[in-house]
Amino acid sequence: MKTSKWALIVSTLLILFGMLAAVPNVLTPEQQAKYGRYLPANPVTLGLDLKGGSHLVLEVDSAALRKARMDALLNDTRAILRTAGERASAARLNGTTLTVTLPDQAALDKVLPEVRKLATPTSTLGFGTGSSDIDVATSGQVINVTLTEAGINERMSAAVEQSLEIIRRRVDQVGVAEPLIQRVGGDRILVQLPGLQDPTRLRQLLGSTAQMSFHMVDQTVDPNGVAPRGVMILPGANDNNKYAVEERVAISGDRLADAKAGFDQRTSEPIVSFSFDSTGARQFAEITQANVGKPFAIVLDGKVLTAPVIREPIIGGQGQISGNFNPQEATVLSALLRSGALPAPLTIIEERTVGPNLGSDSIRMGLYTGLAGLAAVVVMMQVLYGSWGLIANLGLVLHTILTIGLLGILGSTLTLPGIAGIILGIGMAVDANILINARIREETAGGAGAMKALDVGFNKAYATIVDGNMTTMVGMILLFMFGSGPVRGFAITMIIGLAISMFTSITFVRFLMREAVIWRKMKKIEIHSIFGKTWSIPTFSFMRGRYIAIAMSAFISTSSIILFFTPGLNYGIDFVGGIQVEATSKTPIDLGPLRSKMEGLNLGEVALQEFGQGTSVLVRVQRQPGGEEVQTAALQKIRDGVAEVIPDASFERTEVVGPTVSTELARSGFLAVGLGMVAILIYIWWRFEWHFAVGAIATLILDITKMIGFFALFQIDFNLTAIAAVLTLIGYSVNDKVVVYDRMRENMRKYKTMPFSDLIDLSINQVVMRCIFTSVAVAASLLPMAIWGGDTVKPFAWPMLFGVIVATTSSIYIGGPILLFLNRYWKDRSATRTAGTPGTPAAEA
Repeated sequence: MKTSKWALIVSTLLILFGMLAAVPNVLTPEQQAKYGRYLPANPVTLGLDLKGGSHLVLEVDSAALRKARMDALLNDTRAILRTAGERASAARLNGTTLTVTLPDQAALDKVLPEVRKLATPTSTLGFGTGSSDIDVATSGQVINVTLTEAGINERMSAAVEQSLEIIRRRVDQVGVAEPLIQRVGGDRILVQLPGLQDPTRLRQLLGSTAQMSFHMVDQTVDPNGVAPRGVMILPGANDNNKYAVEERVAISGDRLADAKAGFDQRTSEPIVSFSFDSTGARQFAEITQANVGKPFAIVLDGKVLTAPVIREPIIGGQGQISGNFNPQEATVLSALLRSGALPAPLTIIEERTVGPNLGSDSIRMGLYTGLAGLAAVVVMMQVLYGSWGLIANLGLVLHTILTIGLLGILGSTLTLPGIAGIILGIGMAVDANILINARIREETAGGAGAMKALDVGFNKAYATIVDGNMTTMVGMILLFMFGSGPVRGFAITMIIGLAISMFTSITFVRFLMREAVIWRKMKKIEIHSIFGKTWSIPTFSFMRGRYIAIAMSAFISTSSIILFFTPGLNYGIDFVGGIQVEATSKTPIDLGPLRSKMEGLNLGEVALQEFGQGTSVLVRVQRQPGGEEVQTAALQKIRDGVAEVIPDASFERTEVVGPTVSTELARSGFLAVGLGMVAILIYIWWRFEWHFAVGAIATLILDITKMIGFFALFQIDFNLTAIAAVLTLIGYSVNDKVVVYDRMRENMRKYKTMPFSDLIDLSINQVVMRCIFTSVAVAASLLPMAIWGGDTVKPFAWPMLFGVIVATTSSIYIGGPILLFLNRYWKDRSATRTAGTPGTPAAEA
């Protein structure tokens, strides 16, 4: 079949565009600055696990946001009651409902219209007015005010957007380069700061609401006693004192115009100087004039920063905050005051930090393992297919270049699992070339000429390639939808790799092979290995040993289920929550003193894992009782404790996963696996028949149980990376079985009278070498990752190597027998139904 001229032009333009998009990744910064504007994409952004930095996920406190709105409604309603001559105490908060109890109908008629005016319409898309943010209902002489769902959602959205802008201002003011700050979901904000090793200052900067206010101190009240009405007892921010301050706000922090960190010229201690706007300066002057000799409290987020005595009236609208600050704390406080207060508290629910040293090692390991994996696959293809393998290898190199180029066009962030996805994608892209070459060999063996063998071989391989890649794609799409962070990076690189492999294999490789046939004027295509004719295994009856194969598979799967319960999976902190700190030292670490110190922190069960020739240690602490802020506080205790025992310790990586995130990750991870199996079931049912789909899922369940047993037996961390391995195994395993099923379906049309068991044997024998070659190629791409890939990738690579072996053997020995049992069951059932139909002769049964 001749290639269309327009198809050739379009393909060439796409290839050139993709190659140009990949060029920025090999340019120096100087070359990028000079030529970058002429290229269609920027270099692929490296993730924090490759260059170091901090990753935080913050959640807006929805409960605090609701409470703030209800408190504002309460104050406004009481003001309405005072104006109407009614008791302000008639308005009370009862949970999430504001209740106003009035004495008579006249009072109700006077107050109700004013209360309704407190409603704010919500914005809507399209035409018409929005709904109200509050619902006002009456029952007798009682008015009930509640927040509507639309109002809550709009307030939350506005709070997140406002918080985004404030966080950007705060981060910019402390000078962090190239920050990534974006909204995630409805109520969360992702902050990634490259190069920031110690996130302590960042937590102070982002976790503080920075709601500042100025209050008079009530000297008549004992701060250690019970506060009377109108007075509140607040703790000191930098001391252990308590302060009795008036609830009434003398000056709001909104009146601040500027704040700067500096040093007191007399004492040289760090201070924060501030100035008010014109209204605030006037209020400040009035207060200081009327209260000379009295203490004046400066309150930030419910804690008293300082409570100086007013020595004299301050007319200029300027003041200073002093206390037990260090220069860093003064800088953070001034940044907080300049950027303004957050509309609601932000809770850090996930925190991950990677040191730059570990990041540079990850880049080196990722590059080396990637090149080693690619080299292994290239060598294998060259060995298997000789000069034709060169064409396949050109397709693989182009596949890699286009994958990197498309990642740059999409603005994707490349992580270490993402590199693993590229390498594994190369290994799986080989499968298409193996299928194509195997089909061409078969057509040639059947007597077809060069062009016919090429066209028919590609056409027959096309449907199998599409079916196989689509089943893997389903799992990766679900992993992208339900995954998080680096796992989504792995999924997107796999999705891109699978899509590009279909283009390079079907279009690019086919064009090169066709041109080679024309240029060499070949009459017949002979595809041999570099050692001569490709070897093949003798014809074997796989169905004859089906009972032994099924029994062995059932035994291993049953053992795996037992291992799942005893000793069970070693769940990583992604799923159970908790804290993980990796520290390194220049000298070997003595675990005895470190264990004693960690246990003395009273943080519950502590696990220490030594690695790196005794100079590195991994400290894991269980999830702490309480909210996410407790987890963050515990992290600081661990860091301080490690630094005390190991003075030269450097913290290469820290992770804090709170209970909210760990629960969501566990739910979404297992949901992705379940939905992946259902989607694959539906796809195979649609493309083949019901017993093929059920057979594939039954075999898949056996494969998955074996991999779970592998995780349990070797106590490998079962985290999001493990979920990625399970979903990849699902895609790969089904891909393998689709190839076998596709050949069975073809043979069923060709040999309509052949017994089904013989047909299964024939089909497996025809594709068994393809299964072995593909598995070896994928294993060759994974092995460098498993050996040198580092702790981030090893929990993926080793189980996947095991999974490839399991998937290949199950495709050959397990999938066929299960399909045979289902086929016989359906035939027996159909025969029984036919025999039981009234009026049917018994002889026809």
